[in-house]
Parts: sequence; C-alpha cells; structure tokens
Amino acid sequence: MRKLTLEQIETVILDFWQGSPLNSLHMQGGEKAWKQPHIAVAAASDPLFVEIKKMIGPFYWTPEEAFALGRPGLQASAEELSVISYVLPQTEATRSDQRAMNELPAERWARSRYHGEEFNCGLRSHLAGRLSAAGYPAVAPERLLDFDYRTSEKFGIASNWSERHVAFVAGHGTFGLSDGLITRFGKAVRFGSVVVKADLPVTSRMYGEDHQAWCLWYAKGKCGACVHRCPIDAIAKDVGHDKPACFKYIRGVTAPYVAKNFGLGDTPCGLCQVKIPCEAQIPSALQANG
Repeated sequence: MRKLTLEQIETVILDFWQGSPLNSLHMQGGEKAWKQPHIAVAAASDPLFVEIKKMIGPFYWTPEEAFALGRPGLQASAEELSVISYVLPQTEATRSDQRAMNELPAERWARSRYHGEEFNCGLRSHLAGRLSAAGYPAVAPERLLDFDYRTSEKFGIASNWSERHVAFVAGHGTFGLSDGLITRFGKAVRFGSVVVKADLPVTSRMYGEDHQAWCLWYAKGKCGACVHRCPIDAIAKDVGHDKPACFKYIRGVTAPYVAKNFGLGDTPCGLCQVKIPCEAQIPSALQANG
C-alpha cells in the first residue's frame, strides 16, 4: 500500500471545498461559506491529548478512544494513529458584515454558522470516508453517535471531543481571552478533524505547549478588544470567558433572533471574533515571536 501523504489529504479536502454544493451561504450569487481550508497534523500519541482529558474530565476522548468507538472491530494504538485537523477561515464579506454588528450576529455570520457547519460536517465525513476507502481506516469523532456535551467539573459545559483543543495540539494556534483559538488565519474560523490509522508527518507547534502564546492579553498584558465586543460582558480580563452567561445569551437571544429573521436553526454570536487584532491573523505585535 502506498504511504499516505499530506498532499493527498489536502487534495481530498480542497476538492470537496471547491466542488461541494454544501459549501454555500445559500445567498444570491452563490458565495462560498468558507475561504480555502488549511490542514495540520498531530500525533495521536502526543501527551497533550491525555493532559487535556485530565483537565476536562473522564468523559473526554483521546484520539485512540475516539478511533476505538468508531472502529470497534479494529485495534489501533495511539502510536499507529494520526489526527488531521483543518481550519475553515471566514470570508472577507462575512467578517466585514459581522464587524458592523454590536449586539446580534450579521446574516452572513449566522448563515456560516448554520450552512457552513453543514459543510463542515459533510467534510468531516467525506474525508474519513475517502481515507477509509483508500485503505487508511479513519473516523470523524464529532460525527460519532456518542458525541455529546457534558459538564466538566473545572470548565462547565464541555464536549467529549473539542475541535479547538485538537487544533491547538496540531499546531494551528493558541487560545485567547474569549476562549477562541487564534490561528495564522485569525480567530474568525471553524475547525474539523479526523483520526486516521496512518503515519503522517506532524506539524511543528511554533508555540510549544504555551496554550495562550498568541493572545496579546496573555502574552503582553494589553489589548482585551474581545472584552469590549461582548454585548453582555461575558469576557473579563481577570477571569476570561463566562461560559454560562455566553450560553444563556446565545440560547435566549441570538438563536431566536436568527430563527425569526433568517429562518436558521443555529446558535450564533461570534461578535468577539471580529473587530479585534486577531480577527484574521496572529496579532502583529506577536508575529516576530512566531
């Protein structure tokens, strides 16, 4: 069997991004939901995955556990598995519309949360299916029937597979004051991932294990722009992100708003992801450090 390459994986992802009808905001003009995806790879045996499980709770899956759930008849150790993480950057038009909003999400943003996530789910399944068909068994953990949200003793609401934490381990970026992940393409992004039984080259983590290295507030004690973007003061410089308050606002205000005005069944807000120094890049004041 030929060795699986990053180029082959990128081709599968980019072809789907380019050709799938799912990659649409369903607006006049047929504009895509996302800019071009980018991938990174983590070793499933990376000890950070076990550390994350310890922090979040016993319900959280390591890559090895997620693979075993998705492939119950196929044994694979963590050393035999790789984790492919991809980032989907928001388009310039979506970010521009969202920057103009102060209390409620823009229509394009809401559509990217709903239709864009339909594409993201399709891409997860498509990538896992194509890899499996090529002889490299794969699972998309977020698509497993057991994927769910639980309560973490330390962090409150938490899923048993976190695309943002996977992206951090894979080298995409680090967390900011609002809990969003700051990548080379900014914070206005979404993520997906697949666990595959294949030996792939691991992406270098420029920031090592510093999970807040690319946030101006944590790195230099300045900025806090996301604090001022939150309409309900659910982000604070001294405590970070108030998840229960954020969840209550999304469920009680923004979700009913987009359902009534755009006919979408999603839960968007995302105001803290735009009109900030890390909206579409690593903050310039930090780029010299990696």
